Amino acid sequence: MLDLLPLLIFSLAAFAFRAAILLVAMALDWLVGEPDILWRRIPHPVVIMGRAISWFDRRWNRRVGMTGRGRRTRGGVAIFLLILVAVSLGVLLSFGGAITAGIILAVMLAARSLDEHIRAVAVALDDGVEPARHAVGMIVGRDTSHLSEAEIARAAIETGAENLSDGVIAPAFWFLVAGLPGLFVYKLVNT
Repeated sequence: MLDLLPLLIFSLAAFAFRAAILLVAMALDWLVGEPDILWRRIPHPVVIMGRAISWFDRRWNRRVGMTGRGRRTRGGVAIFLLILVAVSLGVLLSFGGAITAGIILAVMLAARSLDEHIRAVAVALDDGVEPARHAVGMIVGRDTSHLSEAEIARAAIETGAENLSDGVIAPAFWFLVAGLPGLFVYKLVNT
């Protein structure tokens, strides 16, 4: 008979280890945030993921000369290949240990950046509607030129909630469940 207790103990230990890394990464993200000096010199990992997705989209998602079925097949192959790369990179980087995982996770979380952008809208609201429109325009993808004060606040709250889920909670969850491979696959699919 198969004894599942050692597997359960190992799984709980791995989860606890990843939880400790997550706490350190969240603290690091909160202390350092998104250093502009770094991201002006090299692209953020999510930007690289976006470029890879765009590359496949430009080359494999052409309407001319392709049937819908062919495009769906190419899309499925593209997703498979991108996920394969994400998992492989996650596994490879996992060999770097806890410090490497913590730094990567801190880079992939966006708690401080999100807080800074939402606070900027709140501060700008104290300065008037025009500065607030500009500040909220930095975090939403819609025209903000005609938003009222209440609409600006609502847009900031909605964006904050969505980005808290997409940029903090879900990446943390997938890291806890599946380590760096899970984090990379989540970020890729979400992108």
